[in-house]
Amino acid sequence: MPTAFDELLARARALPRDGRRAVLGIAGSPGAGKSTLAEELVRALNADGEPWVAHVPMDGFHLADAELDRLGRRDRKGAPDTFDAAGYAALLRRLHEEYREHPGPDDETVYAPGFERVLEQPVAGAVPVAPSVRLVVTEGNYLLLDTGPWARVRAQLDEVWFCELDEPERVRRLVARHVEFGKGEREAAAWVARTDQRNADLVAATRDRADLVVPATAVPRS
Repeated sequence: MPTAFDELLARARALPRDGRRAVLGIAGSPGAGKSTLAEELVRALNADGEPWVAHVPMDGFHLADAELDRLGRRDRKGAPDTFDAAGYAALLRRLHEEYREHPGPDDETVYAPGFERVLEQPVAGAVPVAPSVRLVVTEGNYLLLDTGPWARVRAQLDEVWFCELDEPERVRRLVARHVEFGKGEREAAAWVARTDQRNADLVAATRDRADLVVPATAVPRS
């Protein structure tokens, strides 16, 4: 188990090989530090020159609130069936296939959706992935889930790392994040206990399917 961020950087840097693009997945329960790790990896790997690593979050595949209302799932937003898992798996496959070591004028940038946390809504075409990008870092709760369309995701990932964090600290961070983006303290705590915890338990059960478990001590906090 790597205990230093430099070890994680070296492992990520070695993933693209044989003239192909690699996709690294970072999984973990809500609030475990997935986004922080992904962002720090991308920043550090791109620091020395031309950007060659892109960050494509799973959260861009949240279903819009209007669709969740239609389906009757708005009260458990964040559960596996509140995402377009099939669309996410299809994008990962496309990212693998459209890499060009020496891009030409006809090679196209792939656009992935992003997620606006203030609005809590997906945003189409927000994340560009140039054809020359050699490593894509994607992160989300359900990368290791093996049911329904989520089962198609793992096959598109060269490695999956699992972020692990002590439960009290994970819950504290998660409540603080909900408060930061507009919920009241009591509302945030209730949402975490009712909705997020159910999802966290589901994700925790996938831990053993990961290629690597990353302890909180290996993730820098800026």
